[in-house]
Amino acid sequence: MTEKLSRRDFLKLTAAGAGATAVLTGCGPASRYVVRSPYAEMPEYTYNGQSTFYATTCRECPAGCGIVVRTHQGRALKIEGNPSHPVNLGKTCSRGQAALQGLYNPDRVEAPQALAAGDRQEIDWDRAIRVVREALIGNRPEEIAFLLGPSPDHLYDLVSEIMRSLGGPAPLCYGTQALFEARATLVQATAQVLNRTALPFCDLGGSDVAFSFGANFLETWLSPLAYGRGFARMRRGQVGRRGFLVQFEPRLSQTGAAADEWIAVAPGTEGLVALALGRLVAEARGGLVPAAYREVDVATAAEASGVPEGTLTRLAGIFANAEHPLAVPGGAALGHVNGLEAARAVLTLNALAGNLGQPGGVFLTPVPNVHPDSRRGPDTLVEINALIGRMRSGQVKALFVHGINPAFELPAALGFTAALENVPQIISFASFPDETALLADYIFPDHTPLESWGYQKVRTGSDRAALSGAQPVVVPFHNTRATVDVLLAAIQAAGGDLAAGVPYSDEVDFLQQSLLTLVQEAGNIAAPEIRTFMTQFQQYGGWWAAEAGLDAPSTPAPLERPLRLIEPEFAGEGEFHLHVYPSPILGDGAGANRPWLQETPDPMTTVMWNTWVEINPETADELGLEDNDVVRVASDFGAIEAPVYRYPAIRRDTIAIPFGQGHTALGRYADGRGANPVALLGLKLTGAGDLAFAATRVRLEKTGRTSILARLESRIGVYGEGLE
Repeated sequence: MTEKLSRRDFLKLTAAGAGATAVLTGCGPASRYVVRSPYAEMPEYTYNGQSTFYATTCRECPAGCGIVVRTHQGRALKIEGNPSHPVNLGKTCSRGQAALQGLYNPDRVEAPQALAAGDRQEIDWDRAIRVVREALIGNRPEEIAFLLGPSPDHLYDLVSEIMRSLGGPAPLCYGTQALFEARATLVQATAQVLNRTALPFCDLGGSDVAFSFGANFLETWLSPLAYGRGFARMRRGQVGRRGFLVQFEPRLSQTGAAADEWIAVAPGTEGLVALALGRLVAEARGGLVPAAYREVDVATAAEASGVPEGTLTRLAGIFANAEHPLAVPGGAALGHVNGLEAARAVLTLNALAGNLGQPGGVFLTPVPNVHPDSRRGPDTLVEINALIGRMRSGQVKALFVHGINPAFELPAALGFTAALENVPQIISFASFPDETALLADYIFPDHTPLESWGYQKVRTGSDRAALSGAQPVVVPFHNTRATVDVLLAAIQAAGGDLAAGVPYSDEVDFLQQSLLTLVQEAGNIAAPEIRTFMTQFQQYGGWWAAEAGLDAPSTPAPLERPLRLIEPEFAGEGEFHLHVYPSPILGDGAGANRPWLQETPDPMTTVMWNTWVEINPETADELGLEDNDVVRVASDFGAIEAPVYRYPAIRRDTIAIPFGQGHTALGRYADGRGANPVALLGLKLTGAGDLAFAATRVRLEKTGRTSILARLESRIGVYGEGLE
């Protein structure tokens, strides 16, 4: 079967006939010994003309969707959703489909490299492991820093264990995807209102009226496939009744386009609208207005938000008369200096509706009991800024980076790139030559997700506790190595107390020991011991509770405390509010090196392959701007240039720019394409300490140039051009 293991010995490892069958399709822990080879070296368990399917986890965003990958003769051919997985129930998004182009990308880092004076020299893994070993034991624990992205969770759990054993700081977890979702702010608001540090789960499918305050759940927010399914059930779940959705946001998103009403609220006043609606709902229901709303002035809220008082009264009546009303907080509504207060206002509106822990209301998703002592972020910009300060002052001697591209994702005003110059040793585990990796001293490339083991904890989007499992679906194409294995090999080489404190032989051993607590849990897997459990864990694509069950929030009476909203503040003196939103296609920018995604039209503008500036046509007329005119967008912190897109569904005082393009590295499909709007952002903070990404004002300047945007839409159908 392989050079390392005979068929007889391999079958002995499986312990049971059923387990053997599962392992032979790559589902069991012993499959780490199986070389999944391409056609030139056909393994004997692969048959000509037949496909082999592997259940694993999509890692294109942190949602933890389950996927099934069809392989043929050792090559991955097609990705589909795992129909049994509780998060996505068989569905996938465009980013999940394009994961194949991460696997086959021609610009991957193919082997460990040492970088010096701009040169990239390949080295062997023995030297790489020695470098990691010296970084871990050759520096004081407080001089070591790990900066990780939002996935995978098993790597975060291992690094947390390593740093505890060393006595150093916990790893930091950050990423622009979580930033634009306002995860850190939402988690803190949930802790204050619902008495638990977690992401809420909004039962959209069980509601009949939903008010969404900035939560673009059909594109990028938290778990789009789960919420898209909930939205579909809301629309058609009850015979003869159609759910009613209202979207409050300054720029029409895909969620706003699918809503019954889009309310173009002034940026930074979403929480004020929620307070006004709360007071009006309380008055419509009769009785005493709760203390939370007694100080709310509806007229003032209407004037500040730009939403007429009559509209607020009408919407409050709809919400008050609904059987299962729901208010959803998220996204840009929480990306202001008053974002924490806005989140509290929206969550309290649910308490007023009496829907906490009720069908169509707000719940909390239980998290599986796997490494519960590992505190998984997202961390805030305050904590990232503290790390940058330590780097700048020379207190960080070794910086490890995985799953995040801070040189691209963080605002330039933070000075991350400059701070790197004071870090003696920077080690990147990037699979692609991104901006941060090219500034490192070493690149020790991790496998791509389709070549990897692991797990992802589902924090929202599932109707039950779930741990999404990952396994390699093909043999690694290049001389890459799992980051967990690199760290464990370095620790074993170091020996001593560190090796004793982190006693795992390899990545699969770590996974097995991590999952021991789930063996006796009632779930989709029934196994008496860990090896059989792991076989089924890989076969089904994870573990999840046998029965649906969400936690009901325990709330410290939020209606009894007066709610106040601080005035929105903005960085800069420009004439326009800047609305930066994550591309629903490119996500956090990591998808910019996949031509399938570059070629996929944006759902609202149909633009491809570029960055654009959305401007209200009336505002554009005043400025003398036409489609494709290149403008310079400037803030007090930076400037970019991009073509104009006249977008009728945006406030006149607001411009919008998608995030995801503007790379100066990452490969041939991403490099030099578009502009990065993060360069414009100021450093205002929310009450939770995260970046107030919606609180920047900008100026527009004509350049006199034009650049034709590639887009799919018919200009005759949209603008009537050519009909005169």
